[in-house]
Amino acid sequence: MSALGWGRRAAGLGRALWPAGRPRLLAEEEAFGGVRGHRRSSSASPCEQDRRKDWGHAELLEVLQARVRQLQAEGVSEVTVKRVDVALAPEASSAQSPGKARAGAEGAAPKLSGRWAQKLDKEQRLMQKRKQRLEGRLQKRERTLAWQRQLRVEPRLLSGRLANQLQRWEQGAARSPWEEQLAQLLQEAPQRLSGDAAKASAVRGSDVRLEGQRQRLLSFFECCLLTGHLPLAHHVLVTHHSRSRQQRLLTLAMYNMVMRGWAREGSFKELVYVFFMVKDAGLAPDLLSYAAALQCMGRLDQDASTVRRCLKQMAQDGLQLQGLFTAVPLGEGERAELLRAVRKAEPTFRPPPPPPPPPAPQLNTSPLLREVYAKGCPVSYPRLHLPLKKLQDLFQQQLRVELATTVTVQSVEKAQPPTEEVLHARKTLADLRATWETALYQELQETKASEARAAREGRPSLFPYLCLLSEREFVGLLLQTLQALPAQGESLLFLAHELGLRVFNRHIVQRKQLSKQVQVLEQHYIKYLHLLASDTQVAERCLPRQWWEALGMPEAPHEQPWPVSVLVQLGKQLAEVLVQAVQMPGSLAAPRGPGSLIPVLYHVYSFRSFRQIGILKPHPAFTQLLEAAAERTLTFESTEVPMLCPPLPWTSPHSGAFLLSPTKMMRSVEGTQQHQLLLERCPPAQLHGALDALTQLGNCAWRVNGRVLDLVLELFTDKGCPRLGVPAPPSEAPRPPQGRQTPKSGLLPDLSPADKAEMRRELARRLKVAREMQSLRADALCRLSLAQHLRHRVFWLPHNMDFRGRTYPCPPHFNHLGSDLARALLEFAQGRPLGPHGLDWLKIHLVNLTGLKKRESLQARRDFADQLMEDILDSADQPMTGRRWWMEADEPWQALACCMEIARATRAPDPAAYISHFPVHQDGSCNGLQHYAALGRDSVGAASVNLLPSDLPQDVYSGVAAQVEVFRRQDAEQGVRVAQVLEGFISRKVVKQTVMTVVYGVTRYGGRLQIEKRLRELHDFPQEFLWEASHYLVRQVFNSLQEMFSGTRSIQRWLTESARLISHTGSAVEWVTPLGIPVIQPYHRDSKVMIKGGIQSLTFSSSGDTSQKPNTLKQKNGFPPNFIHSLDSSHMMLTALHCYRKGLTFVSVHDCFWTHAADVAVMNQVCREQFVRLHSQPILHDLSRFLVKRFCSDSRVSKSVWVSRLLDTLLSVPKTGAFDLEQVKRSTYFFS
Repeated sequence: MSALGWGRRAAGLGRALWPAGRPRLLAEEEAFGGVRGHRRSSSASPCEQDRRKDWGHAELLEVLQARVRQLQAEGVSEVTVKRVDVALAPEASSAQSPGKARAGAEGAAPKLSGRWAQKLDKEQRLMQKRKQRLEGRLQKRERTLAWQRQLRVEPRLLSGRLANQLQRWEQGAARSPWEEQLAQLLQEAPQRLSGDAAKASAVRGSDVRLEGQRQRLLSFFECCLLTGHLPLAHHVLVTHHSRSRQQRLLTLAMYNMVMRGWAREGSFKELVYVFFMVKDAGLAPDLLSYAAALQCMGRLDQDASTVRRCLKQMAQDGLQLQGLFTAVPLGEGERAELLRAVRKAEPTFRPPPPPPPPPAPQLNTSPLLREVYAKGCPVSYPRLHLPLKKLQDLFQQQLRVELATTVTVQSVEKAQPPTEEVLHARKTLADLRATWETALYQELQETKASEARAAREGRPSLFPYLCLLSEREFVGLLLQTLQALPAQGESLLFLAHELGLRVFNRHIVQRKQLSKQVQVLEQHYIKYLHLLASDTQVAERCLPRQWWEALGMPEAPHEQPWPVSVLVQLGKQLAEVLVQAVQMPGSLAAPRGPGSLIPVLYHVYSFRSFRQIGILKPHPAFTQLLEAAAERTLTFESTEVPMLCPPLPWTSPHSGAFLLSPTKMMRSVEGTQQHQLLLERCPPAQLHGALDALTQLGNCAWRVNGRVLDLVLELFTDKGCPRLGVPAPPSEAPRPPQGRQTPKSGLLPDLSPADKAEMRRELARRLKVAREMQSLRADALCRLSLAQHLRHRVFWLPHNMDFRGRTYPCPPHFNHLGSDLARALLEFAQGRPLGPHGLDWLKIHLVNLTGLKKRESLQARRDFADQLMEDILDSADQPMTGRRWWMEADEPWQALACCMEIARATRAPDPAAYISHFPVHQDGSCNGLQHYAALGRDSVGAASVNLLPSDLPQDVYSGVAAQVEVFRRQDAEQGVRVAQVLEGFISRKVVKQTVMTVVYGVTRYGGRLQIEKRLRELHDFPQEFLWEASHYLVRQVFNSLQEMFSGTRSIQRWLTESARLISHTGSAVEWVTPLGIPVIQPYHRDSKVMIKGGIQSLTFSSSGDTSQKPNTLKQKNGFPPNFIHSLDSSHMMLTALHCYRKGLTFVSVHDCFWTHAADVAVMNQVCREQFVRLHSQPILHDLSRFLVKRFCSDSRVSKSVWVSRLLDTLLSVPKTGAFDLEQVKRSTYFFS
């Protein structure tokens, strides 16, 4: 009979051959499926369907087995089979005896036996695997159910009256349904607690020590609900509530979160339990509490009387019914169930409509931004050079990158030939990784089981966090971490924090994917591209943010970041899993050693900056194995790589930049919330200036300068060139001193103690240099590998800002804020014709990059470039084999790139029509002092920093050096020894760094170290006078600045004293920038947070909590430089917005502005106009009024001595001079 015939009859024969023990298992499966009570379904569950399919296979195999035995019994000699034993399926009672079966088998022909045996063996193995998987699922299900049965549901109430009431209701549940109990319970007034409990409740929101614990507990509850562990969250809530000391950690938000979870499940009894706990804790239900109760009633289709009593009580509590639909964040399903319940009691009720959009979009009313948002004025907003179809393809590429969360790029390290040794190392690594995957999977399961037991004991453990991602994703993350670990190891604290952050980011991306936000984003982004594409038209040109808001993209709910302690604890646990699971054979470390397994990672302690820290360090044998395998890939997080499509426009403090990956508009120390809270409290229109400026900076398209990259890679893969900023490979690192032979033999015994000490110092110095070289090499490898990866692509750099408003690109490794080498690798993706003056600006820019002719006019610099044209062309044509003039420049790689651009332009048939992609820079002349001089209207200071028109640029550093020389000469004539020693050594270079940073708050101590470093570089300076000379010079530099910038120093002192007094009142310094960005200084007294247990107890500082006392020293020293930084960021943003309005490409590196060569003149005009407009505002008086209102208007503290002194200081605004700001518009060298 054919196999097809057997298959058709399998179902019928199977009933006759069904084993006797099978129905019992079916009964057990049904019992498992019915545990959830009311959530039953008549259709088979997926688990049951799999089981039925498995038993169907069992039936077919038994039929085939029976047919084979039948043929054997009939003596059919053509068929031979192997004996088939079906696991967990006992043979039918009609099976033949073994002896008869063997007799039939011995006389069979061998030709057919292989086919039959292979088919039956294959089916048997398949059936066994499926049955094992089924049994595993059943066992896991049984363990889960057994575990849930151990979780506490009924609360233990601290109030005796409520406890008795709960007990009576439970005993009489048949007569008093839970819905009625809730209605009665809502009428209960919150219980008056005992003295200690009431006191604890009174300080519930003010105890700093409890704040971190509350944050962790709230995060735990939220994570439990996200992962479907609501019974566990309820169990932990009950456990904490039943203990008076732990109950003070609970807030109404935690009770509400668990209630909302039970409401979604339709579990009214458990919801009532939580209401009992709310009343027992002395809390009053809020709108969210009532929303959960009514939602549950709607889901269970309760009668109108119950709902009516609930609504009546809500009204008595002073809560409005309309608020349930306007003030409570609800999903569509939750809103529908809530409305269903309300209409039971009030059939005619209609929820309030969403608030109508304002008749016109809200606009920023700042006088500085009036022109930016003015309607009816002609604008020339730039478009990208790419068509719509190309931009859509780029969007899909970026979307795939962010969904994958990682990007793998080819390394630019010199490729090793595939020798036998390399291939063997790669195979060894592949085998080890396969083993590690299994070990990590098992270790993760054991860790989850351990954390589940901790949660069962009522502790908020890591169990729900470990359920957010699959084991496969965790294993991939840990193996990626192992691969990227440097040979010198990494701080366990840093590693733990990074691992925790990566888990959080992956979790957020997954949530967006599951909630269909990706599809909505795709629909709106395609429409958004019509504004940017080169081949589309829109009805009205507007800013990208305005266009995006007009599209009506619903703003995704803000995902609250986990507390830092949770991130560190989770990352630490994952790091320990990695340490425990990842092992390798000892033979890899010692070929003749034992074959036992040894750890790949070691936990050691080391001193860094005089502090002992724990480090996870890879075994040297593993590092050598990686080097031998020479794998040519690097893996980055998707947020560490430039974007392949234009970033999302910034529309709120937490919405913008990357498509899916969470990004904050204001970067801050992880765990601080004060900046985010200030931003969220701002009226949306107040932040429009900052939002639009960040969007404009991120919309600049970039490409890689391929010619420069090729030259850099040539040096990088050879031996590097530290002089040009190309780090050397580890093989070029300094070796140990000659006196040290080997680590085992140590120092030579015949050395004196002094020589040994000197040799140890030399050894430490060389080890430090080697580590620094390795770090620089790794950083350059990342940058160059990304540049090679993006060589033929267009990419974008999304931006955000720090707490002062200074902007930064989000991708850290490859951007225009880096070194000379990093900047030279980048150019604008969109080119512009040079026009009549573009080539002249390229020449001026080249001379600026050389560092020569700084005191010469622009015309002199252009003439100097013409004189050097032969060297410029030689550098462009033969950069490595010619005269190599470019290598002597201050910024050699940018100078070389500029030489190549000039060469191409001059050789073009029409230089004015040449399409240039090269960015030309205009730098502020000591920009901090420029702002101080403008604030104080200081004519002398203004002239020193080029605020006044002049034929030649003024150099403030040379001016300070000259003034210091005057003081030195006077002291030398009076016989001061150190002044005499310094004769001939005072130069611009010696004082420049101190002058540059004194405006940003450098202290005399820091300035002395800067000057000492410069003097140490002078080989003919007597080194024994370093300390004394640096002390003398820093004092004279400060005196010179006082002479030259008297207005600046008075403003600096006023800011410093104001900040000191503000911090003494117990507050951190706050202000608002001229563009409306709220600023608060994040300097508070550190509080130590400890994560105990495991391989190391981690302790880290947390200084961002606004409830902690401010750090007075940091507050007063930080205020002057931070305030000036907020002004220079405001100036940059104004320039960016007005340049965008005129159609220019504009980016910045703080006070260095970039644009195309053809547009430099326009950018210079905008830059000067906006500086004048900024400082035409009464900035210091506005600051004084704000600080008085913020810190001196509270009647409760106005009688304080500190507040009284602060008020006097704030009202004493420094007087200003007579400098005319309009002259800045005519100053050629203000930015040049």
